[in-house]
Amino acid sequence: MFESALLRSTVAPASSGDDLLPALPALAPLLPGGGLRRGTAVSVDGDTGLLLALAAGAVADDAWAAAIGMPDLGLCAAAGYGLDLGRLLLADDPGPHWPEVVSALAGAVGLILLRPTGPVAPQLAARLAAVLRRGGCALLVAGPWPGAVLRLSVRAGRWFGLGEGYGQLRGRQVEVAAEGRGTATRVRTARLWLPDEHGVARPIEAREHPVETGDRAAAVPTAALVGGLAAM
Repeated sequence: MFESALLRSTVAPASSGDDLLPALPALAPLLPGGGLRRGTAVSVDGDTGLLLALAAGAVADDAWAAAIGMPDLGLCAAAGYGLDLGRLLLADDPGPHWPEVVSALAGAVGLILLRPTGPVAPQLAARLAAVLRRGGCALLVAGPWPGAVLRLSVRAGRWFGLGEGYGQLRGRQVEVAAEGRGTATRVRTARLWLPDEHGVARPIEAREHPVETGDRAAAVPTAALVGGLAAM
């Protein structure tokens, strides 16, 4: 496991206002105001590494988070990005009762990670939005969400370290896009290591290899890959 001091110095969250949860410096330019707004929902399309990196920045100091409906969440990956597993509540399989679990936890934690068990009706999303606002809790959804203020996705990605059937994964370069409503209508993009060889999210430097379309490790779940890197 990487030294916690290295993680703290490399992924220290950017500061934000009282109504914003902070973000890792690499992700802050993608978010209006540089953080996740309390009481709102953000949709993350199909990339567990991106979801965990967003969560790691938002949960700082003594804050608590919860993961609902995510039994395959890579806990090593979460710890590698900087999440304190001692302050992460897990509700792996709430079944059809996940809305009630979200409502119960929204007043107790600052951030909820959620994978709904099926399509979400706009009326349900609106009711939960009111609960989030009352509790001052931000919601990160793995997948689409009606009324999400922001949608983030990985447009292109490439893993490094694998040869022709051999080698060890060293890191992944991605291009992340963010778009949404209000001040986020303009699409923002960023080229990042997610993660780099140290398990850290950081911008790609100009001298480094460019992102290429197509994920060379697409057959392996992102959470498993990132978790393996974080546990090195």
